[in-house]
Amino acid sequence: MEYQTLIYELADDLAVITLDRPDVLNALNAQMRAELRDALSRAGQSARAVVLTGAGQAFCSGQDLGQAGAGDGASLEQVLLDEYAPLVRAMVDCPVPVMAAVNGAAAGAGANLALMADVVIAAERASFLQAFTRVGLVPDAASTWMLPRLVGPARAMGAALFAERIEARQAADWGMIWEAVPDDLFDAHWRARAAHLAKGPTLAYGALRRLMRESWANDIEVQFSREAAAQGQCARSRDFREGLVAFAEKRPPRFEGR
Repeated sequence: MEYQTLIYELADDLAVITLDRPDVLNALNAQMRAELRDALSRAGQSARAVVLTGAGQAFCSGQDLGQAGAGDGASLEQVLLDEYAPLVRAMVDCPVPVMAAVNGAAAGAGANLALMADVVIAAERASFLQAFTRVGLVPDAASTWMLPRLVGPARAMGAALFAERIEARQAADWGMIWEAVPDDLFDAHWRARAAHLAKGPTLAYGALRRLMRESWANDIEVQFSREAAAQGQCARSRDFREGLVAFAEKRPPRFEGR
């Protein structure tokens, strides 16, 4: 499938999805949201890891406020329910790890889209901005659920109320993202990280992602039971057998993802 707002590349079990509207800082319009949902579904079926990044100087500036209906309350509410919620769900439900390689500014829904990834690696030039109160709106795209879990209630509240830019290094220090990388090393670094995920134990990755997300709603006894069931499944996999053999032979494992 050819996309108009994205670049989709698949090589060596890694799908790289690049938001490609650099003239508007990769702002999210209806077509991009639909294409991104499709690309995530496609990647989940054909890749063992997914990377989401941006073309040009920005990662994503958020909702395209120049789009028809963007300034209408009823229309925006429906867009959130009909388009953003399924997009966030597509990231969460993707069966393989999703990495955000944040190459520049990530604002509004664009920041929250990045932060919904399993791992966020940012260039030091990148920044994150909960821009919503600047235009009289509340944070959306699941940010009021996700931000307190990432950085705690005090920092989440401050970031949302003051709508101040959070530089990549500060975001890493807060635990908002996994790491901030010097600009000149960024591209090679995230590609190496992504290649590691694409060669990893896909079954175990999928199970650990579910366990981590479920843990917020479970008590310790339920979580222990879920862990045991997942571990039993992984222990019966070819990947586990390969891991044991590789450990004994003192070589890197060659996982098949099953």
